[in-house]
Parts: sequence; C-alpha cells; structure tokens
Amino acid sequence: MKRILPCILLLLLSFQACKNVKEKDGPTQMEQVMAVHDEVMPEMKTIAELVGELRAKVDSTEQGLKYEKAMKDLQASHKAMFDWMQNFGTRFTSDEILDGAPLTEEKQKWLDEEEDKVMELKEQIQGSIDRARGILEE
Repeated sequence: MKRILPCILLLLLSFQACKNVKEKDGPTQMEQVMAVHDEVMPEMKTIAELVGELRAKVDSTEQGLKYEKAMKDLQASHKAMFDWMQNFGTRFTSDEILDGAPLTEEKQKWLDEEEDKVMELKEQIQGSIDRARGILEE
C-alpha cells in the first residue's frame, strides 16, 4: 500500500503536467479570433482619415465618382466591423471572450463561424483601405 500511494500521486501529477502543457501550446481559437479583431481595430482610424480625404474630392466628374465609390467602400467596411463586434458580443459572454470559459457545442459552432467572418472582415477592411489609397495616388 505504501508503494501504491506514491505511484498514484505521481500519476496524478503527470496528468496535471500534461494538461498544463496542452493549455500552453498556443492561443485558443477564441484568442486567435480576438487577435484578428485587435489587429484590424486600429484600422478604423485609418478608414476615418481616408474617408475625410476622399470626401473632399468627391464631385460629379469621373474621378470624383471614383472617390465617392472608394469612400462608400470604406464606410461599408467600417460598418461591417462594428456590426461584427455587436453580433459577436451578443453570442458570447465576457467570461468566454476574456477568460476562456468553456463553450457549449452550439457556441463552439458559432465560434467557428465567427472565425471565418472575422477573417473575411479583415480582408474587406484591408482591401477597402488599399483601394482607397490607390485611387488617392492616381
């Protein structure tokens, strides 16, 4: 019996150590989604600045209409970001987002969807910024 107790204790400690290593292997899916959000969020300032530049150049000429289209594209990206954040916030609790609280099976499916959405959002935002800068450089 004296030998079994240390073996059981050693086994339990090994399982706990493996669990801790697994948890520290890398960011969780939620952390990855939030990292994309955190990467893209500062671009809202860039969008606002570009909209201001474009608005001043909008008129009824062909070039002015290009400026207007680029401006509307930026505004749509801005709106998409805030719509995504609002929807994301209604689907998940702050504990799930910030503290890694476990997700139900349904919420895990939602997180899979949100991961795809935030990647598309990132592309939309960066694309609208790139196109606006390109038109302003013409």
